Amino acid sequence: MTGIILLNKEQNMTSFSACNRLRRILGEKKAGHTGTLDPMATGVLPVALSSATRFIDLLPTGNKAYEAVARLGITTDTLDITGKKLSENSVNITRRELENACESFRGEILQTPPMYSAISKNGKRLYELARNGIEVEREKRKITIFSLELLDFDGVNFKISAECSAGTYIRSLCDDIGRALGCGATLTQLKRTRANGFSIGDCRTLKEIEEIFADGKIKDCIIPVENCFSAYGKITVTPAQARRFSNGGELSSDRLRGSYPPGVYRVFSEEEIFLGLGEIKDGGNALTVKKVFVNG
Repeated sequence: MTGIILLNKEQNMTSFSACNRLRRILGEKKAGHTGTLDPMATGVLPVALSSATRFIDLLPTGNKAYEAVARLGITTDTLDITGKKLSENSVNITRRELENACESFRGEILQTPPMYSAISKNGKRLYELARNGIEVEREKRKITIFSLELLDFDGVNFKISAECSAGTYIRSLCDDIGRALGCGATLTQLKRTRANGFSIGDCRTLKEIEEIFADGKIKDCIIPVENCFSAYGKITVTPAQARRFSNGGELSSDRLRGSYPPGVYRVFSEEEIFLGLGEIKDGGNALTVKKVFVNG
């Protein structure tokens, strides 16, 4: 089977192990996930199957959405509850003060990535340095918090929902909110509710997928690769052009049916068979191959 299946990743499981378990359930040789989730996190984890794995890097990233719970008064080295406790402070924060702190992080901001992250610094992953007790200076990154809402607060624990740009660390956001309040905070729960254009309501747990597979209805859960690129335009080519494109050859823009501005396109045969993704570059006169799709 070829396509994308949407997994609701469970807690205390790495994205890699969740993907492997899914692969074994479905009896697939190749499977790969997009957008790694921390082991403690749950939620949307798109998994590509078979030759769809070749398109993982091309999937639109888009904005992401999360629900998170954090505890005030505690800081850890990982910025979440799984880490080593660094400080513990008394908490005397009102809901209004917390809401004001959240307000300061809406919009375009600069965020410092956590040490426990997969970002590379001088050829080393930050988490590798952190595990050896080494902390290095990290450059702040420009991110956008499109929405940040306080959902619940009991005086110590608060729950937020956030929609943000790719590359945002919710652990860092909660830590920053705690710093702004002067008491510290650490992440205790995290659920990704939207990623790559998919929402949590479209996802299934490993147990649910196993049951659907046993019932012989797993094809109903597989999203065709081309559907993941619906934001791109569509170009239909002739049989001769289809053969050339499928063999990696570029197509002259002048010979395409219609006029197309620069951009990435889904390429289809006259029989509506998805051939892959092509690109017309600024100033270019050809549709070049970005990735050829091979079914199976």
